[in-house]
Amino acid sequence: MNGTEKLTKLRLVINENLRVQRGGADPVPYVDVGNVLNDIKARQNHVVFARRGCGKTLLLHYSSRQLDSSVKSVYLNCEDFKRHSFPNVLIEILDTLFHELEQHLSGWFGKKKRSRDLIAGIRRELGTLRTRADTQEQSIRESITSETGSSVGGEAATSRAPVSLRLGAGVTETRKAETERTYQILDDKIKELDTKLPRLKAQIREFFELSTTVKAVFLQIDDFYHLNRVDQPLVMDYIHRLCKDVPLYFKVATLKHATTLYADRQGQPIGAQERHDYQPIGIDFTFSEFRRTKEQNRRILHEFGSLAGMNAAEVDDLFKGEGFDRLVLAGGGVPRDCLSLFLEVLEAVQSAGGDGRIGKDDIRILRRADFERRIQELKQGSEGREQDTLIRGIYVLRKFCIDRKINVFMVSEQMIQQEDQIRSLIYRLLDYRIVHGAGSALTHKSQPGTYQAFAIDIGCYAHMRKLHGRFTELDIADATAKERMRSAPVLDATVFDEIWREAPVDAEKALREEDEEAG
Repeated sequence: MNGTEKLTKLRLVINENLRVQRGGADPVPYVDVGNVLNDIKARQNHVVFARRGCGKTLLLHYSSRQLDSSVKSVYLNCEDFKRHSFPNVLIEILDTLFHELEQHLSGWFGKKKRSRDLIAGIRRELGTLRTRADTQEQSIRESITSETGSSVGGEAATSRAPVSLRLGAGVTETRKAETERTYQILDDKIKELDTKLPRLKAQIREFFELSTTVKAVFLQIDDFYHLNRVDQPLVMDYIHRLCKDVPLYFKVATLKHATTLYADRQGQPIGAQERHDYQPIGIDFTFSEFRRTKEQNRRILHEFGSLAGMNAAEVDDLFKGEGFDRLVLAGGGVPRDCLSLFLEVLEAVQSAGGDGRIGKDDIRILRRADFERRIQELKQGSEGREQDTLIRGIYVLRKFCIDRKINVFMVSEQMIQQEDQIRSLIYRLLDYRIVHGAGSALTHKSQPGTYQAFAIDIGCYAHMRKLHGRFTELDIADATAKERMRSAPVLDATVFDEIWREAPVDAEKALREEDEEAG
C-alpha cells in the first residue's frame, strides 16, 4: 500500500474501534503497561475504575478471550438497564446471567437434562418476580427527585451560606433518605429476593457440579455507573452475596467518582467494600504521570497503525514538533479522546496542504468544539439534579484560572479531606475530563501543607484570543512542570465560595456567551 492507502486504512481501523462493542469489528489488543491482564483473569472479584474512553470495555472483552478453557465469561452492560428501577434492575441482571448460561449450555456444560431444568426453573421464578408493579417506588422516586431539584436549584442560585452547606449537600442527605425509603417501600420484594438467594446459590452449585469442564464463570458488569446512584450499593450487595462461596466472580467496570458500591443502612453494611470484598484495578492514565500516559497512548496508536500496515516510525512521522504531546494533553490522556481528536486533526491538516503533519497549533483550533461536546456528555450522563451544580463548578474553576492567568491550580489536601462537596465536584469533573489531575502530594513555595494540582481542560481557554500573550499555559509535558506547579495559585474554600456566589444563575449560558465573545 502507498501512503495514502495506509492513512485511509488507519482512519477506518480507528473509526471501527473507537467504541468496543459486542458483534463489532475485532478490537485491537489491550495494551497492558502493567499486570492488569493477569490480574483480571484471576478467580477473584474485581472492580475496574477509569474514566470513559480509557479501555474498560476493551479490557473485559479482550481478557475474556484469554481465559483458561475451564473459565467462561458472561458480559452485560448496565446502560441497557439504566431506566429500570430497583429491584427490577437486579432481576434483569440475574436473568441476563442465566440466559447467557442457557444459550451456551451445550458448549459449556454438556447436554444434561438436569442442567436445562435448573436454568429454566430459575428464569421462570425471575420472570414472575419481574412482573410485579413498581408503581409505589416510582412515585416515591419522582417525589424525592422533585423536592431535591427545587431545593438544590434554589440554593445554587441564591444562598450566601458557606459552600459546604450549599454545594449539593442536600443531594447527599437525600440519597441516604431515598435509600432508606426505597428499602421501606420495597421491603416485601427485597425480602423475597433475599429469601430466594440461598436456594438460588444451591442451584448454582449443583449446576457447576453437573459440569465436567466449566469450573468458574466471570460475571462482567460494564458501565455500572449508569444505574441509579441510590440503587448501586443495593445491586452490588446482592451480586456480592450471590457470588460468595460459589464459582461466580464479578468483574465490574465503572467510573470511580460516579459510583457508590458501599453504603451504611442503620448501622448495617450494604454493598461491597474495596480490598475486603473485591480488589480494585485502576487503568486510568492522568497527567500526574504524563510520560507514562503519553507512551501508553503512543503504543495504542502504534497498534492501530500496525493493523493499517504502518510501522511505528511511519505513525510517529504523522506528527511534528510537540504535536503528539499536545494531542495527549488535548485528549486529557484518555485514549478514545486522543484517537477521536487525531482523526479530526489529521483530516484538517491533510486537506490544508503543506506537509500534512500534525503540529501543536493544529490541535488547538479544535478544542472549543470538543469542550462543548464534553459539556453535553456531562448533561446526558449526570443525574438531573446535579447537572446545574457541575456546570456551575466548571464556570467557577475556569474563572479562577482565567483570572489568575494560568491553566493549573492547587488544592490543599486538608481542604480535599474536609470539604466533601468541593472534593466531590472536582472529582466528578475529573470523570468528565473537564478537569485533569496533574500532581499529588506536592508542596507549595509560599504556603504550608501538601497539595494536589489540577489542570483545566485546554478547551476551556485555548480558543480565547483575549488571552493570547496574557495567559500562562503550564506545559505539563515539560520535565520542569512539577516544580513550576509549586508556584501555581491555591484555590481555597473562601475563594471558591466567593466566585460561586457571584456566578450567574444560568452558568451554561454564561460560559457559551463568554466563549462567543472571546473567540
